[in-house]
Amino acid sequence: MREEYRPEEDIWRLAETGGCTLRRNLLIALTAAALAASIPVTASASANAGQASVVATVSFRTAPSTLSGMVRYLKPGETVELLEKTNNYWWKVQDSSGRVGYVSSSDKYVKQVSSPSANPAPGTSAGTNAVIVSTVSLREAPSTSGKLIRYLKKAEAVTVTGQVNSYWYAVTAPDGQTGYVSTSSKYISLTGAVSTPTTGGSSNNGSSGSGTGQADASAQVEAVIAAGMKYLGTPYEYGSSRSTTTTFDCSDFVRQAFKDALGITLPADSRGQGDYVRSHSQVTTDWKQLKRGDLMFFMDYKGTSASSYTSKQPFSTRISHVGIYLGDGKILQTYSKESGGVRVDSIAGKHWEYRFLFGGSAL
Repeated sequence: MREEYRPEEDIWRLAETGGCTLRRNLLIALTAAALAASIPVTASASANAGQASVVATVSFRTAPSTLSGMVRYLKPGETVELLEKTNNYWWKVQDSSGRVGYVSSSDKYVKQVSSPSANPAPGTSAGTNAVIVSTVSLREAPSTSGKLIRYLKKAEAVTVTGQVNSYWYAVTAPDGQTGYVSTSSKYISLTGAVSTPTTGGSSNNGSSGSGTGQADASAQVEAVIAAGMKYLGTPYEYGSSRSTTTTFDCSDFVRQAFKDALGITLPADSRGQGDYVRSHSQVTTDWKQLKRGDLMFFMDYKGTSASSYTSKQPFSTRISHVGIYLGDGKILQTYSKESGGVRVDSIAGKHWEYRFLFGGSAL
């Protein structure tokens, strides 16, 4: 079985039936091609035509012919710069080391994932740093059991805001939705740098570890949320032990997510956490102004109507609950045995919106 289609074989067959003149011209052409193949190509003379992702092992050759010398094999997951489409069978490309050569244009081997001339998807900004190679699930949690938000389609440009672990990226889609996608090169190809969180040492007085300022803020946020998401379904227990993760109350859960992700030890109760946030960041009493990863603080439950909470004073009413804001009107929290433990809830039009006191960043 041949690795790639060889158009020159058809030419030879045609030459065998086309007379001496055609055979002589063909020999001249092949001799010229062989000479060209012997000359190493080390620099590009062509304009960039986009990028491609290698999807199956393919020969990287010195000339656009299967008779030419082979530089090496390109492996699945590698990204190459497309310099020009030489003909229907070959791309001229540049690999990550800067070497220029030729690969088969068959989509069995390489798939074009970006092009400077292509129109950006709606909502795409200059800050994107990845492109979707093949349709992939955008999920609410970094797990295949995480709820599906939607499918990201091939060629969508997205922003990877952090890498949770070896298997999941935190991303923002062109429409502004945030979630998680597989890091597999079958689904996504990076076109820029991605920050990853670092872990700092823990502290017992509510201050952050020394390493927490080293990571990009968005990557820290995604690390905290990912740490919290892994506890989905963990049972609720009022006054839960701060030394185990078998059960949580609201502040214990938030505290554990920050410890797991960043080595930050927050105060042990929601009121202490509220004071901590107010001393470390600018807070808001409008939940719609919150950013993903901010902590949300609430007063006691008094009913399902907004009128039940008209007397609240955001900074003097007693805090009785805390959760982590996910964006898009959702909160990650735990608040009762009956609710099923750690879960994701919507805020708008519910008692959560009416009970909200203030929120802000703990980072």
